[in-house]
Amino acid sequence: MILTVLRALFVLLMAAVGWTFVLDPGQALGQFTWLSIGIAMTLAVLIICTDILAPRKKLVVFSCIFTGLVVGVLVSYALSFVVTLLVDYAVSYINSVSSPGIAPTQRNAIVQLINLLVGVASCYITTSFVLQTGDDFRFIIPYVEFRKQTRGSRPVLLDTNVLIDGRLAEVVETGIIESELLIPQFVVRELRTLADSGDRLKRNRGKRGQDVMQSLTANQSVNCRIYDSQARDERGATDVDDRLLLLALELNAKIMTTDSPLAQEGKVKGVEIINLNELATRLKPRVMPGEQIQVTVTKPGEAPSQGVGHLPDGTMVVVEEGRGYLGAEIEVTVTNAIQTSAGKMIFARVKEGYRPAGETNSASIGKQARSG
Repeated sequence: MILTVLRALFVLLMAAVGWTFVLDPGQALGQFTWLSIGIAMTLAVLIICTDILAPRKKLVVFSCIFTGLVVGVLVSYALSFVVTLLVDYAVSYINSVSSPGIAPTQRNAIVQLINLLVGVASCYITTSFVLQTGDDFRFIIPYVEFRKQTRGSRPVLLDTNVLIDGRLAEVVETGIIESELLIPQFVVRELRTLADSGDRLKRNRGKRGQDVMQSLTANQSVNCRIYDSQARDERGATDVDDRLLLLALELNAKIMTTDSPLAQEGKVKGVEIINLNELATRLKPRVMPGEQIQVTVTKPGEAPSQGVGHLPDGTMVVVEEGRGYLGAEIEVTVTNAIQTSAGKMIFARVKEGYRPAGETNSASIGKQARSG
C-alpha cells in the first residue's frame, strides 16, 4: 500500500515539474514548452516500470521514508553539478554549429528542468530502495535508528522437513525460541506442491506442513513470517536445500531442519544448523550406571540371553539375562549407556534377586530362560 501511494505521488510530482514550465510566463523553452511535461511523464513511467519489473527482494515494508528523502536530496545535489557541466557542453556545441543557438535563459531553464527531474527521480529511487530492503540494512542518523525490531540476534530459516515434522509448534509453545523464524517462499511452494500431489502420503505430509506453518505465523509467542526471496530464486540453484543454504549465508541466519544430509552440508559450508532430531536426543533423560529403571522386554536380543526393551522416550535398553522375561515389565540396573548415530542405547541387567510381580517359582523362571 505504501509503495502504491509513493508511486502515485512520484507521477504527480513529475507531472508538476513539467507543468511548471508550461505555465512559465517567460516561455524560456520557446516551442519546446509543452514538451517538458511529456518528457517528465515519460521518464516517470519508465522509472516505475523499471522499479516494478526489475528482479529484487521484497521484504516487509519498513517505514524509512525520511532516510530515503535525505539520501535522495544529497544524491540529486551531487548530480546537479554533473548536469550543469553536461548542459553547458551541449549548449556550447549547439551554438557552435547552428544559429541563433540556445539563449542563456533557455540554458538556465533546461538546467532547472533536468535538475528537478533528477531530484524527484533520486528521491523516489532511494525511498523505494529503503522501503524494500529495510530488513537488510540499518539506516542510522544521529540519535535515531530506523531498523526492524526482531527477537534474538540471528534469524532462523525453517526447512520443509521441520515444518512437516510438527514438533516445532510444540517447542514454540514453551517460549524457549526468541529468534525470528523465517519461512522462505520456495519452502511454501514446496509444501503447496506436496499438498497437491496425487500420492496420498505426500499429500498428507504437505497438508500437515501447511497447518504447522499457519500455526506458527498465527502464534503470538514467536515472530514467524513468510520471507519472499525472489532474487535468490534466480541464481541458478534449483534445489530447495541449495537455495536454503544460499539464503542462510546471505542473511547470516541459522537453519532449523530434521534432514541429516542438509545438516552435514550446512556444516561444511559454514552455516549454523539446528537439528531438531539431535535436540530431541540431547533432551532425553540421562541415566547413570547403577541406577535402577523399569523397562518392558519386548523382543529377544542378539545374544542368546539378551532381551530388548524401550523406555517411553524410545531409548533402546539391552537387558542381559532378560530373554526369559519377554512381555514383562521388569526392574533392571543400568550397567552402561552409550550415544550412537541412531540415538542413545542403554545396557542393563536384571536387578539382583528381582522377581516379576506374581512370580514365586524361581525354577519356572529358570526354565523359561533355558527354553528361550
